[in-house]
Amino acid sequence: MPDEPASNGPSPPREEQVDAEVGPMLPESLGQPSSKKRKVLPFEDQYLERLPLADMYEKSFMHKDWVTHVAFAPSTEFFISASVDGVVKFWKKGELGIEFAKQYKAHLGPIIGLEVSSNGSLCASVSRDATIKVFDVATFDMIGMIKLDFEPGCACWGFKGTKGKEYLVVSEKKGPGIHLYDVRDPANANNDASALSFHSSPVVAMAFNDTHECVISTDSKGAIEYWSPSTRELVKEEDGLAFGSKFKTDLYALMKAKTRAKCITIARDGTKFAVLSADDKIRLFRFLDGRLLKVIDESIDSAQAIQLSDPSMFQLDPIDYGRRLAAEKELRNDPEATMSMCFDASGHFLFYPTLIGIKVLNLTTNRVVRLMGKVENTERFCCLALYEPGDKKLRKIPDWDSSKKTVADPTLFCSAYHRQRFYLFTQREPELDESDTQGRDVFNEKPMVTHNATQGVAAPVIELPRGAVLHTTLGDIWLRLFPDEVPKTVENFATLAKKGMYDGVVFHRVIKGFMVQTGDPQGDGTGGESCWGGEFEDEFHRSLKHDRPFTLSMANAGPNTNGSQFFITCVPTPWLDNKHSVFGRCVRGGDVVTAIENVEVDRNDRPVEEIKILNISLKQRLHNA
Repeated sequence: MPDEPASNGPSPPREEQVDAEVGPMLPESLGQPSSKKRKVLPFEDQYLERLPLADMYEKSFMHKDWVTHVAFAPSTEFFISASVDGVVKFWKKGELGIEFAKQYKAHLGPIIGLEVSSNGSLCASVSRDATIKVFDVATFDMIGMIKLDFEPGCACWGFKGTKGKEYLVVSEKKGPGIHLYDVRDPANANNDASALSFHSSPVVAMAFNDTHECVISTDSKGAIEYWSPSTRELVKEEDGLAFGSKFKTDLYALMKAKTRAKCITIARDGTKFAVLSADDKIRLFRFLDGRLLKVIDESIDSAQAIQLSDPSMFQLDPIDYGRRLAAEKELRNDPEATMSMCFDASGHFLFYPTLIGIKVLNLTTNRVVRLMGKVENTERFCCLALYEPGDKKLRKIPDWDSSKKTVADPTLFCSAYHRQRFYLFTQREPELDESDTQGRDVFNEKPMVTHNATQGVAAPVIELPRGAVLHTTLGDIWLRLFPDEVPKTVENFATLAKKGMYDGVVFHRVIKGFMVQTGDPQGDGTGGESCWGGEFEDEFHRSLKHDRPFTLSMANAGPNTNGSQFFITCVPTPWLDNKHSVFGRCVRGGDVVTAIENVEVDRNDRPVEEIKILNISLKQRLHNA
């Protein structure tokens, strides 16, 4: 039983295959030399020096509920985050990292849009409760509220600079109408009282091209339109476009593919824009002539093909890939999930989230220059916002001074699917110091054990124990628990212990030089449910590894199959990392664990003489442990 792959517990070590990096130029590797000269981006290294390209996120900060949106205001250097419970938080970018400034309980319903104006002066949050809150970013004050008489679909700003009316553009979720609101005069914002209608179906994504002062909008049927908020008319050839008819463009590409957009992002010079669509492809368009420049396939089929191909920088461990694939399918079927991409200041690189991490694509060479967050296998990154030092002015040729790297702090802000945190990627890898009790995940909020994402209702905060004593027939084992790092796993263990579910349970599996396993009420390794009934998902934390003896971890039968069973290691077992959830350490009573390890067992690794848990005492603190 213990050595079989289907066993409900950890397995002894296996040799792991190390992935080798291969070049991305497939034609050459397939023996198909190209007659075309490979494109080169001048000053590529200098551009990359200005970007945050760390493999791992350096810090993360909390909301009380699922963080759904992130945005950055370049001119004022404020970062804004929003969560599904209607909370908006302002953070000031410092020389290194960020500092909390202020938060608002802005809405009663989930936030469906968080928009920052191109000049960075205004921010608007749009909620399903049919309200809009407008904030002055520099002072982080709320300066206005707009009550809608329709359910909003999406939004964007529609003005340039500080002169003239500051329009916020909002679409209807259940109709093709588009409304303009002057946020400085919300009472008389939509004076014509009639919605603009450039589409025949509801608009699902919009973005404002600051350079050409027009909105790019697309509807549920895939139609893409350019129109001006100031004239309230479609942009025409005489306005500077390089086409007179859309039939001469590729702006019908989404309609032809029978798909719809999830988000639109525009390069800061306004020359191109990218559309992430429901068919999991990214289409890059040139703005003036509407031509399709490239299509990037990030579908599940494409990801699976890569996993089956030769080893590369994109391949994952099969178990890790299976876990991510399950989460990916859930995300793509979730109407509440939000996605976004971003260009760098030069427009040469596109950052976009994928199943295996955040890809940074060189649009000139068509090469992925970096895969960020691949090792963060418990987070599926969704929304991105980029800060670059000195990006108030666009630089075509970078003049980065490498000697000033210690002062500059380019940062990529990210949200992740169903996570109550947002994450900061910088040019620095995290400093993982075991003496640091907080680590890179900052607990600026009390962790919420559960959440109601669809209704935006916060769950009550539960005081979880930080220690436990296993009273066994061979002696006491004192355990330190980690509720801050893995709250759900600790809650499951504590709840079952309080109910007496572990009382009288035997150690049914003991392997000398490996681990001792218990927690199955049936006593044979095949039973045991979580405190919620059934199974619950894995919970991993970067600081909690199987790197030492006497580590407390959850037994399972594969990804996300945790129930009641757990085990304590007798030696370091690093091959179990990111496969079994560590939630505690033995701090006293290691001799008892060793005594259990050395008992006589049968051929099924079951002790000949029963060893039982008498009961478990939970402790808020471990004194003199």
